[in-house]
Formats: sequence, structure tokens, C-alpha cells
Amino acid sequence: KEIYEESRHGIAYSDNKTKMNLESAKWVVGEDYSAAPTCATCHMSATQTQAVTHDIGDRISWNNRPPVSIRPEVPDKRLGLANVLPWETRRKNMKEVCGVCHSSDYVDGFYVQYDGLVRLYNEKFGEPGVRIMKMLKKGNLITKQPFDEKIEWDWFEIWHHQGRRARMGASMMGPDYTHWHGLYEVAKAWYMNFIPEVRERIAQGRSEGGKKAAIAEKLDSYLTKVLNSDNHRWFIGKMTSSEKAIRQKERQLFKKRYLRKQ
Repeated sequence: KEIYEESRHGIAYSDNKTKMNLESAKWVVGEDYSAAPTCATCHMSATQTQAVTHDIGDRISWNNRPPVSIRPEVPDKRLGLANVLPWETRRKNMKEVCGVCHSSDYVDGFYVQYDGLVRLYNEKFGEPGVRIMKMLKKGNLITKQPFDEKIEWDWFEIWHHQGRRARMGASMMGPDYTHWHGLYEVAKAWYMNFIPEVRERIAQGRSEGGKKAAIAEKLDSYLTKVLNSDNHRWFIGKMTSSEKAIRQKERQLFKKRYLRKQ
């Protein structure tokens, strides 16, 4: 709700409620109204080619609820649901709704950005975080009791709160939730809380010796690999010269545009 309200669609709806023809028995976007979309417009209501649906997953091409975003047919098949739609069909359904108000280039451009953010989150934080937590539990570097240690809470908040906000913010074009309440907070929690706590567990495992030490070495090797990847090497001071040059250029442009000379 909060993401929709701050999104461009939510703002358009707030400004154009009187133009929405909300009392109409028939409510087809592009025919009965076009001022703004509601949640129902995009996910449930009839279009010129689609009937009303109460399955809000029929037009959703990512499931952003888990620690790592997955295609929606994956959990549907696990549940044994019948007539499971592939994500490509679901996206086609949603694009048809979008196309009532937007050009195909605009819609395609949105999905390029949306897919890019989801993949960035998955590859940079979701997938390595899941693997690290599994290694910690398997190696008894954390207890079997859920949520009795800070690292478990920090990881939960990374994917369940900040990470979901970022992914769902991108899905609804809510920039504040995508960035400041999303990936910014994901990154802050990841680098300032989660990674230091993983390092502490590695050190503790090494000190205890035996199987814990062996798992700690494997975890340290994996963590080193993650932090030396393109996504994270800036954090350990290993940016390439070209990356440094790009950042310096952007920094100078920012200063020129926003900062006054003293």
C-alpha cells in the first residue's frame, strides 16, 4: 500500500479520483476510465482482451517474497496447482494492461529496469546470503534455535524487509522504497552488520577446532570469493582503475551541479 501510494501510479490516482468512474458496473481500463490505474486495474480487473480475475498471480512475472526472487510458477508447481501459467505468459498479460496507457517501448524499458534490479539483488545479496546462512547452520557455527542470535535477525531483515521493499518498490515504480528504504538499507545492513558477523563466526569456528574449524575455512573461502567479485570488490578496496575513474568523474559532475564554491 505504501509503495503504491508514493509511486507515479498512486500519485496519479490520488490526483484523479473523480475521473476514475468508480461507480460504473463495467470498469475496463481504456474504455471506462484512463486517468490512472489502481491495484485492481493492473492485477485483477478486466481489459479489452482479459476477463476479471481473482488470481493476482496471473500477471506477475517475479515472486519477490523469498530470500531470492523466483519465477511464480516454481512455488505453484511445488503446491501441485493445476494449469500453472509460465512467467512469460503472465508478463504478456501484464504488458497488455500496461499497453492501454503506455507505448511498447516504455513498457519494455520498465521491464529492463525491473529485471535488472531483481537480478542485482539476487546475485549480490540474496544468493550469497542464503548460502552463507546454510553453511553457518550446517557447520554449527550458529545454534539450531531460530532467531536466538543477532546474525539471524540481520539476515532476516536484509531479505524480508529491506530486500522485499527494494524489489517490490521497483515492481511498482516507487523510487524511495526501491532505493532509500530498499537497496540502500540492504547494503548498509550487509556490509556493516552481516559481513562483520560472518567474520566473527569464522574466527570463532577456527578457535574451536575440529569440524567447526573445517567449516569455518570453507566459509572463509566462499566469503573471500564473494567479496572479490565484481559486485563487492569496492568494499575491500579492489576497484579497477576504470571503475575509479568513472566514480571520480561522477563525483566531479555532482559537485559542479549541486555544490557552491566557497
